[in-house]
Amino acid sequence: MSTASDLTCRHCKPCETGTPPLSNKEADSLMQQITGWQRYDHLISKTFHFKDYYQTIAFVNAVAWLSHSEDHHPEITVTYNSCRVEYTTHSVHGLSENDFICAAKVDALLKI
Repeated sequence: MSTASDLTCRHCKPCETGTPPLSNKEADSLMQQITGWQRYDHLISKTFHFKDYYQTIAFVNAVAWLSHSEDHHPEITVTYNSCRVEYTTHSVHGLSENDFICAAKVDALLKI
Protein backbone atom coordinates (compact mmCIF):
# COMPACT_ATOMS: atom_id res chain seq x y z
CA MET A 1 0.00 0.00 0.00
CA SER A 2 1.35 3.41 -0.91
CA THR A 3 1.53 6.33 1.51
CA ALA A 4 0.96 10.07 1.24
CA SER A 5 4.69 10.53 0.73
CA ASP A 6 4.43 8.13 -2.23
CA LEU A 7 1.63 10.27 -3.64
CA THR A 8 3.77 13.40 -3.38
CA CYS A 9 6.45 11.69 -5.48
CA ARG A 10 4.00 10.90 -8.28
CA HIS A 11 2.86 13.16 -11.09
CA CYS A 12 -0.54 13.61 -12.65
CA LYS A 13 -1.23 11.85 -15.92
CA PRO A 14 -3.73 13.06 -18.51
CA CYS A 15 -7.10 11.30 -18.25
CA GLU A 16 -8.81 10.62 -21.54
CA THR A 17 -12.52 11.16 -21.92
CA GLY A 18 -14.23 7.85 -21.39
CA THR A 19 -11.79 6.68 -18.73
CA PRO A 20 -13.84 5.48 -15.75
CA PRO A 21 -13.51 7.26 -12.41
CA LEU A 22 -11.99 5.44 -9.45
CA SER A 23 -14.18 2.82 -7.82
CA ASN A 24 -15.42 3.46 -4.28
CA LYS A 25 -12.90 0.90 -3.01
CA GLU A 26 -10.00 2.62 -4.82
CA ALA A 27 -11.09 6.07 -3.64
CA ASP A 28 -11.53 4.85 -0.05
CA SER A 29 -8.03 3.38 -0.09
CA LEU A 30 -6.53 6.65 -1.32
CA MET A 31 -8.57 8.66 1.22
CA GLN A 32 -6.66 6.85 3.97
CA GLN A 33 -3.46 8.42 2.65
CA ILE A 34 -4.54 12.06 2.96
CA THR A 35 -5.40 13.70 6.28
CA GLY A 36 -8.34 16.01 6.86
CA TRP A 37 -9.85 15.72 3.38
CA GLN A 38 -13.54 14.94 2.97
CA ARG A 39 -15.02 12.89 0.16
CA TYR A 40 -18.31 13.87 -1.42
CA ASP A 41 -19.11 11.24 -4.06
CA HIS A 42 -17.31 12.82 -7.04
CA LEU A 43 -14.93 15.23 -5.28
CA ILE A 44 -12.58 15.64 -2.34
CA SER A 45 -12.17 18.87 -0.38
CA LYS A 46 -10.36 20.39 2.55
CA THR A 47 -10.51 23.80 4.21
CA PHE A 48 -7.22 25.33 5.33
CA HIS A 49 -7.14 28.07 7.98
CA PHE A 50 -4.57 30.86 8.26
CA LYS A 51 -3.65 33.76 10.52
CA ASP A 52 -4.56 36.47 8.03
CA TYR A 53 -5.34 37.35 4.42
CA TYR A 54 -1.68 37.59 3.40
CA GLN A 55 -0.98 34.00 4.51
CA THR A 56 -4.17 32.81 2.82
CA ILE A 57 -3.22 34.40 -0.50
CA ALA A 58 0.36 33.10 -0.24
CA PHE A 59 -1.09 29.60 0.12
CA VAL A 60 -3.45 30.15 -2.83
CA ASN A 61 -0.49 31.24 -4.97
CA ALA A 62 1.46 28.13 -3.95
CA VAL A 63 -1.53 25.92 -4.85
CA ALA A 64 -1.80 27.75 -8.20
CA TRP A 65 1.88 27.06 -8.93
CA LEU A 66 1.46 23.40 -7.97
CA SER A 67 -1.68 23.09 -10.08
CA HIS A 68 0.06 24.59 -13.08
CA SER A 69 3.05 22.26 -12.73
CA GLU A 70 0.77 19.17 -12.46
CA ASP A 71 -1.75 20.48 -15.05
CA HIS A 72 -4.57 19.53 -12.67
CA HIS A 73 -6.55 22.44 -11.28
CA PRO A 74 -8.81 22.59 -8.21
CA GLU A 75 -11.78 24.75 -7.40
CA ILE A 76 -10.60 27.24 -4.76
CA THR A 77 -12.79 29.32 -2.45
CA VAL A 78 -10.98 32.09 -0.61
CA THR A 79 -11.99 34.08 2.47
CA TYR A 80 -9.99 36.40 4.69
CA ASN A 81 -8.32 33.62 6.68
CA SER A 82 -9.30 30.37 5.00
CA CYS A 83 -9.14 28.57 1.71
CA ARG A 84 -11.24 25.61 0.59
CA VAL A 85 -9.62 23.39 -2.04
CA GLU A 86 -11.73 20.91 -4.04
CA TYR A 87 -10.48 18.34 -6.52
CA THR A 88 -12.39 16.31 -9.08
CA THR A 89 -11.48 15.11 -12.55
CA HIS A 90 -13.99 16.50 -15.02
CA SER A 91 -12.88 14.29 -17.92
CA VAL A 92 -13.82 11.13 -15.98
CA HIS A 93 -16.85 12.68 -14.23
CA GLY A 94 -15.51 11.73 -10.82
CA LEU A 95 -12.31 11.05 -8.93
CA SER A 96 -9.01 9.99 -10.43
CA GLU A 97 -5.65 9.29 -8.84
CA ASN A 98 -4.64 12.81 -9.95
CA ASP A 99 -7.00 14.28 -7.36
CA PHE A 100 -5.26 12.41 -4.56
CA ILE A 101 -1.77 13.17 -5.85
CA CYS A 102 -2.57 16.89 -5.83
CA ALA A 103 -4.28 16.71 -2.42
CA ALA A 104 -1.15 15.12 -0.92
CA LYS A 105 1.04 17.76 -2.57
CA VAL A 106 -1.17 20.59 -1.28
CA ASP A 107 -0.82 19.17 2.24
CA ALA A 108 2.96 18.98 1.76
CA LEU A 109 3.06 22.72 1.01
CA LEU A 110 2.30 23.37 4.67
CA LYS A 111 5.02 21.01 5.88
CA ILE A 112 7.83 22.95 4.21
